[in-house]
This record gives sequence, C-alpha cells and structure tokens, in this order.
Amino acid sequence: MPTLIKDVSSHVGEEVRIGAWLYNKRSSGKIQFLQLRDGTGFIQGVLLKKQVPAEIWEAVKNLPQESSLYVWGTIRADERAPSGYELDVTQVEVIQAAEEYPISLKEHGIEFLMDHRHLWLRSPRQQAILRIRGEIIHAMQDWLSQQSFTLVDPPVLTPSSCEGTTELFHTKYFDEDAYLSQSGQLYMEAAAMAMGRVYSFGPTFRAEKSKTRRHLIEFWMIEPEMAFVEHEESLVMQEEFLSHIVDHVLKTCRSELNTLERDVSKLEQIKAPFARITYDEAVEFLNKEGFEFTWGDDFGSPHETKIAESYDRPVFITHYPTELKSFYMKPDPQRPEVVLCADLIAPEGYGEIIGGSQRIDDPALLEQRFAEHKLSTDVYQWYLDLRKYGSVPHSGFGIGLERTVAWICGLEHVREAIPFPRMLNRMYP
Repeated sequence: MPTLIKDVSSHVGEEVRIGAWLYNKRSSGKIQFLQLRDGTGFIQGVLLKKQVPAEIWEAVKNLPQESSLYVWGTIRADERAPSGYELDVTQVEVIQAAEEYPISLKEHGIEFLMDHRHLWLRSPRQQAILRIRGEIIHAMQDWLSQQSFTLVDPPVLTPSSCEGTTELFHTKYFDEDAYLSQSGQLYMEAAAMAMGRVYSFGPTFRAEKSKTRRHLIEFWMIEPEMAFVEHEESLVMQEEFLSHIVDHVLKTCRSELNTLERDVSKLEQIKAPFARITYDEAVEFLNKEGFEFTWGDDFGSPHETKIAESYDRPVFITHYPTELKSFYMKPDPQRPEVVLCADLIAPEGYGEIIGGSQRIDDPALLEQRFAEHKLSTDVYQWYLDLRKYGSVPHSGFGIGLERTVAWICGLEHVREAIPFPRMLNRMYP
C-alpha cells in the first residue's frame, strides 16, 4: 500500500513508496527536484543522478507535467520545505508519461480554465477549496447529529414548486408533468412531524437566468426542519450552527486557508450571537445611506452588501413583508403584514447564506394561502394534512453550501465553490 503524503511525518527516516503525479520539476546539474502530489498533499522529491540508474535519470528528466509515478525513497525532515519534509528518491517507476498538459504553470483566462475544469481541479488552489468544502460538509453533519437531527432524503423529482414560482426545470414523468426540486423543505416538514428534528442534504435546481457571481443553476442545500421550535429559537440554532462550521474550518484547514491567502482574522470573529435587525430597520438604514428604497421592495446585492458593511459578523434581517415571502411562512401574530422569518447576510459582500422561517401551523390559514397564491389543493393536499393530524409550531431554514464555501474561502465567484459548476451558459464539462 503506498504511503500517503499527508502521513509522511510518521515515517521520518523510513523507506516509503508513494503513488503520485508530477506537478512540477526543476533541475540543478546532477540533482532533479520533483514536486509530487497525491491528492492528500505535496512533497518535494530530491533525485541525485549518482544514486539511480542512468535510464531512470533520463526518463524522469524528460517527463511532462502530470505524469504518474511510483516513487521510492526515504522521508527526511527539512524545515525549509513548505511541508516540513522531503523525500530522498532512490527509485522511480513511470506509470504513464502524460501528454503535453494544457494547463501549464502560468496564468490562464477564466473561460479556458472552466473549459478545462476537469484538469483545473488538480491545482493547489482548487484542491484547497474542495478540501475546505468537504470539511464544511463534515462540520454541518456533525453539528446536526449532535443536536439530534436525522438525515432524511427528499425526492429530486417533484410535482410542484416548493416556492410557488415558475423558475423550474420541467420534465415528463411518464404521462405527468414533473420538475427538478427547488428545495426539500416541504418534505422535511412531513419528516419532522415523524422524527422531530430532520435535515436534507442534496442538489437543488433553479432555472434563473442569472449571471451574477452569487448564483448557480445547480447547487447543494442543507435544510434542517424542527418540530416544537419557534422563530427566535430557530435563530439561536442557526447562529450556533454557522459558528461551529467556521470554527471547525479554522481548526482543520489552516494550510488550505493559507493557500487561498484568506484573511483568517475575519473568520475568527464569527462567533454567536449575531446582530438582528428588522426589515423596517434595514429600510430606514438604506434610506439614510442614500438608497431610494420603498417598503415592500426586496433587497438586492448592493443593499445586502451595504447592510453587512456595518457588522463584523453575519447579521439577521427579520420580519419581511408577507407579500415578499413564500406562502408557508407564518405571519407575526402581532403584525400580520410581516412574517416570522429571517435572512442571514454574510460579511464581506457575500449576501444571503441562510434563509428560514417559522411555518404556518394553522390549517385554515394555510388553505387561505393556497387560494391567495393560486396553488392547487390537489397537488398540496398532503402538505395540508400535516396541519390536520397533530399540528405543532415548527421552524426550519436552508443554507446554500456553495455560497458558504465561497464566503469562508474568500472566493470572488461561487463557480469555484463546486467541482463542476452549472451556470446559465455552461454545462461542460
């Protein structure tokens, strides 16, 4: 079994075999320096001409970037090396000499890199992003498990829209119409009435013709739903959830954050509790800042960014107008023109990363919402049933994985936050 580069600290002074790709190499007379990667890390292999047969020396000397190898040698501690260790190479077996690699170690345009996304993933920056993404997922599921949530998988093919919009991908389900899921929320509400605390984690699809740096056509959502939890209690859970995620990344991904040149001091401030402002207060603030904003309008990216600039950590905007939000959100009993909801706005201009609300639990009010939003009672009868058989106060929220990754990594565009992004004009590779 080959030794993994990430484990070489346990093999100092030992002879090991590493399976690796040749990321880069340089020569200094009778020494070749091989930059090796295996997906778990990078290490420099030092190849001395006098220590290997001439045919191995020549074979390695002419190898192109991304050639695959087995490399034998002794692990040596070296404080000057970026990883703290080097490999004194004693033997090399070439598995495949690669063809000329299209992504050479120089600057390339973004469209070229996106066309070669399948190869771009091999770069240190993209590996760092994917590793952080993996740790974010781990942190999310770990926290939810600790809080007694059960993972429940909703369908991807649905007969209707969760949000009641037309931005859906349509397909045929034999003789019926079907749509790719926008959200697993409604199904999580059903599961919460059975299991108490549940969450879904999977891909969602939005047929929005948007080209902004915050939007993807296909993205991943984590959607917790909680029985017997009201609006304010949900906000506390959301801020503790996000604080845990950031803390976990800071503990496990320091080297990856360094690779991305992320200012970790900004992440170190992300600790609960977070500030809360109402929609009314946000409108008043924007008007004072020179924005022409009318009560009842929805916030755009410039508005969210301006609000976020006043805080060093995420901020909740609560109690949006009822007409702006989805049919299932519960009105404030003291003020029915607004709903018990909140959007969590990330710092540094990354916009909304969590949206949540308390759900309507009164069957009569939900039927009224069906009528107001022109929703088919036939399609949504099962959802209404949840309010007829043991209805309880319940709340939930959804967090977009890619926006969270983009914010924590400090990325300029969300397209780098997912291995193979789907955007308005891109479905390749």
